[in-house]
Amino acid sequence: MKITSIASSLLFASSVTGAAAFTFVASSSRSSVTKIFGERKNTKVDLDSPKVATMESIGAGEKKVYCRCWESGTFPLCDGAHMAHNKENGDNVGPLIVSVPKEE
Repeated sequence: MKITSIASSLLFASSVTGAAAFTFVASSSRSSVTKIFGERKNTKVDLDSPKVATMESIGAGEKKVYCRCWESGTFPLCDGAHMAHNKENGDNVGPLIVSVPKEE
């Protein structure tokens, strides 16, 4: 694998076979961007954080629908924004649905 530093703000790595490639764009702020074959997907949620993680509890008989497209205005919960995303991009992204059975 060949690693080259360009202008001290861009690191580009590529394999000789071309099987893997990535770019890392560093900045002085905490909102550094990692791009893997495309643009940054999260453009709205907690951008200054190095990782967006959510912890929630779900009680018996409850159901929650979580966003996986990063477009929801109610993130981490789904608001159906993936439908417009799918139509615009030819994608098939849908939510994660989590449910807990009612206690008997």
